[in-house]
Amino acid sequence: MKTAAADPVCQRCLSFQPGPGQHAKVLWYDRARYVFLEFCVENSRDVKVEIESNKVIFSCLNEDNVQMYNEIELFDKIQPKDSREKQSDRSITCFLRKWKEKVAWPRLTRDNNKPVWLHVDFDNWRDWDAEEEGEMALAEHYLDLINSVKDKGAPPSMDDLDDLDN
Repeated sequence: MKTAAADPVCQRCLSFQPGPGQHAKVLWYDRARYVFLEFCVENSRDVKVEIESNKVIFSCLNEDNVQMYNEIELFDKIQPKDSREKQSDRSITCFLRKWKEKVAWPRLTRDNNKPVWLHVDFDNWRDWDAEEEGEMALAEHYLDLINSVKDKGAPPSMDDLDDLDN
């Protein structure tokens, strides 16, 4: 009978067990002022989120009493004092205030290597650079529309509408 230490499959499985616990699945997306992280752990307990200027450390117990742990070295600096987290039954969401606003993050982590537990939240992802350009074009269109209405001259006299009251 083989022991777990001698079994190469068990060694591979053990290598996926990071530090103090398992990794939670993390979804992230980028906005002009904030980066959003969602740690997907249902019915979490003992949640601890430590937000530093260049790192986020997350830990909790899941509903099966398994310790979850993530440590993320961020792509760029954030403002810890203006960053928050919110816990729900399904997840823990972090709102990380960017140090440099209106600068797109091409990735969440400082390293080019993406961890297997980290995913882009495509349901919330938007190309906000292009969106701002589109909003500016739309605002200019409405301004032109308003100006064209102003140039139509004085409104017609409505003196004859008094006859309709009878």
